[in-house]
Amino acid sequence: MSSDRIERPTRPPGGRTGAVAALSLAVAVVLGDSGVVTLALPEILRDFGAGVGEVAWVLIAFNLVLAVVAVPAARVCVRGDPAAVTTVGLIGFALATTVCAVAPSLGVLIAARAIQAAGGAIVIVGSLELLVEATGRERAGARRWAAAGVAGAALGPVTGGLLTWAFSWRSIFVVQIPVVLLVLPTAIALRGRVVRDRGNLDTSPDRPHVLANLALALLSAALTAALLLLVLLLVDGWRNSPAVTAVAVTAVPVAALGAGPLFRSMRAGTRSEAVAGSVLIAGGLTGLALLPGAELAWTIAPQLLVGLGLGLSVDSLTAAALRDRVPRALHGGWTISARHAGVVVGLAILTPIFTADLRHAETPAKEAIASLVLDAPLPASTKLELADRLGHRLVAERGRVPDLRPAFKTLRVPATQEHAVAALELALEDQLKRAATSAFRTSFLVAAGLALLALLPALALSERSRS
Repeated sequence: MSSDRIERPTRPPGGRTGAVAALSLAVAVVLGDSGVVTLALPEILRDFGAGVGEVAWVLIAFNLVLAVVAVPAARVCVRGDPAAVTTVGLIGFALATTVCAVAPSLGVLIAARAIQAAGGAIVIVGSLELLVEATGRERAGARRWAAAGVAGAALGPVTGGLLTWAFSWRSIFVVQIPVVLLVLPTAIALRGRVVRDRGNLDTSPDRPHVLANLALALLSAALTAALLLLVLLLVDGWRNSPAVTAVAVTAVPVAALGAGPLFRSMRAGTRSEAVAGSVLIAGGLTGLALLPGAELAWTIAPQLLVGLGLGLSVDSLTAAALRDRVPRALHGGWTISARHAGVVVGLAILTPIFTADLRHAETPAKEAIASLVLDAPLPASTKLELADRLGHRLVAERGRVPDLRPAFKTLRVPATQEHAVAALELALEDQLKRAATSAFRTSFLVAAGLALLALLPALALSERSRS
């Protein structure tokens, strides 16, 4: 089912540059949305007074709908005009994004995210067809499409974190609206111009590349840990600001974007890249599970391993899933469905694990807090007042890593006690950081196991060069 006949020039290269850039941006924004709110989850959690399990649905809803809708959207795209279908998707995505920006409740936000994902699925699969048309070459268009997806997935959480820090979590959606609408003229201009290979439409549409897509699903499930769990640990567990966390986790996208140029010169085949990427991701996640302390510096090396694995494996597996398969939009839909089904499975597996571990850590944490308060060189009256305040904080934030700082903010003590109170606050924060680091350990190890499971389908792939 070779698509070599589509490898033909269309328009002069200068006329295609803007279209390629705009369509790549659309793919990056939509796929970046799968994790763009990750760094904003703690703020959303506080704004709506919800638990971690409830707020996780802001991620789950988007990825679940994207996984379910991607293939049906691709079928519509194949049978109609991809540019017209993409235009509808862009408008729907922009409208749903507007609702996300002004959502008055968590329920409305989750519902809008689901609609946003439906529009986004149409945009992604349609953009694959349009990028092939805009570049004039099948493999070049598919490569642009895959690279834009990797860049969006890698940069999404960092961008969301910086916007949350500078403005609020709602700004994440506000800035997307004009960006997405800027792509509309490109989609409209390409209406009726896409050349598609329909030769095998009746015989091949339901035969995706099972091995490549299965490996993509398992790696996506594992990468959930590198995004959601690491952010929750750094922000909620270690009390870093979204801005500091965003800077810290840039190690993942930097390594992911650098993986291609770094390894491409080695001319490794699909199987080698997929296997190496899976091992790197598993190693990085294991490193995050075994952090020796609650300092950001300890997370950098594991993040670099995860990022290198992400850039190396996802790009290679996507290329393998699309190679010589038509209709291309449909097989692109299968890769999107596999990746985001993997994200949902990862969230479904890991969320109960780390929330249960947080609950199990409550009792020893309370005992340690009580011991520190009792041993503090403070008068009994101050200890009793602090114990009461800390007890209220622990009850109010049950199921999360508690923020004990408000208990100290309004505490009034004589100047002679201020140093002892400050030392006690630091000791309590240090205790909670250690407890949080321990509570996330099992989840990171389970995620590493998912990455290692991806080795099974990856090893069964044929060793073909991507060049």
